[in-house]
Amino acid sequence: MKKFSLFAILALMLFSLVPVFGQEMVSYDDVDPTGATVVFWHQHTGARADELGKIVDEFNTTNEWKITVEASNQGGYDDIFQKMTLGLAGGGEDLPNLVVAYQNQAATYQLVDGLVDLNALVDSEKWGLTEDEQADFFPAFWNSDVFPTFDNQRLGIAPNRSMEVMYYNSDWLAELKVAGAISFDGAPTTPDQFKEAACAAATNPFSKATGDKANSIGYELSVDASRFASWTFGQDGDIFDYEKGVYTLNSDAAKAAMAFLQDLYASGCARTVTESFGDQTNFGAGTTLFTVGSSSGLPFYKSAVEDGANFAWSLDAVPHTSEDPRQNIYGASVSIPKTTPEQELAAWLFVKYYTSPSIQVRWGIVSNYFPVRASAVNDAAIQDIFSTNAAYKTAFDLLQFGVAEPPVPGYDPVRKEMANAMVAIADGADIASTLDALNETANGILESQ
Repeated sequence: MKKFSLFAILALMLFSLVPVFGQEMVSYDDVDPTGATVVFWHQHTGARADELGKIVDEFNTTNEWKITVEASNQGGYDDIFQKMTLGLAGGGEDLPNLVVAYQNQAATYQLVDGLVDLNALVDSEKWGLTEDEQADFFPAFWNSDVFPTFDNQRLGIAPNRSMEVMYYNSDWLAELKVAGAISFDGAPTTPDQFKEAACAAATNPFSKATGDKANSIGYELSVDASRFASWTFGQDGDIFDYEKGVYTLNSDAAKAAMAFLQDLYASGCARTVTESFGDQTNFGAGTTLFTVGSSSGLPFYKSAVEDGANFAWSLDAVPHTSEDPRQNIYGASVSIPKTTPEQELAAWLFVKYYTSPSIQVRWGIVSNYFPVRASAVNDAAIQDIFSTNAAYKTAFDLLQFGVAEPPVPGYDPVRKEMANAMVAIADGADIASTLDALNETANGILESQ
């Protein structure tokens, strides 16, 4: 097992560390994975965990190498990130053989050469994927785990993706239009239309609401860095300059996005979520008109509405000032930590199975994530979902407008700073100085990596 020095990982987390580039690839042609055990750390719960368990069990009983995958929920993404960094700090002995990781997290692990460059496995004539199989992955998903800052090493494979969307109460919007409270039909497409409807909802409760109508509101903001990014993308901007390699959290677009949110608060048209998934619950009860969150939440919104006010609802693009939507697409990939060649190859063989078209069909249906293979999307079962679940089809059709948050080391602590800045701005803090301070802090964290 590869050893990592305590000093190196502490430098990674606290100070500065020169990345290790150009590592020699391992040849797996003569490696025998027979009988290997693969410990897989993931974050899935509920129906997703159940389906993943079935996929793992089927692989364990059918693979010709008698590989055994042991899937284990290790908490949320932050929990897994902390355990991975502690595992690296402890010398690498307690690392899993497969782990879910966002791209910025994978980049952090690779600062100390902690992950396998999957190019050697992907392109292996014996173990890899053919050109046609590689081309079957949606290009945006496939390319998201290749890191130019690490000599184009591939540090992960996407098993699923989702995006930020706006959920809206169709029936309530129709009532507002009939009452003359809003000037447009259907879902809002611009920030101005969004504000118009959000403010109208605050003073015109939904007739079917099962919750306290006096508590009606247009928008409940779940404070999160992805909301910061999504609203900034919608202002035709970005939060990172990829040419200069720096954060731009104080750009004109970011300022416009935060001014928009601050105005919603000041106008009494928005409030902050105060309990876990409170926006989803209140949306279902008919007291919140809009929320913004992951498309993977579709089944939970469906349940909330069915258990609540039982109204017509859907989702659409986050309101934007650009001609086309600019959708925040994201998702954790699976990465292979450096352990032994046998375990690394065994982990890869499970990843191939997990991302195969037939498994992707099943996984997409149960998880409500987007499948990553084009042939999976063309499957009759997925097409049936498209025909019966209009919201899922709408979200899928928005993938063509995708943009992404920065896949750079240290983005996890930056995300926390972004959320803190949003809370301050919602409370009335000066936008320019708050974002200037945020951007300085973020670039300081980036530089330290």
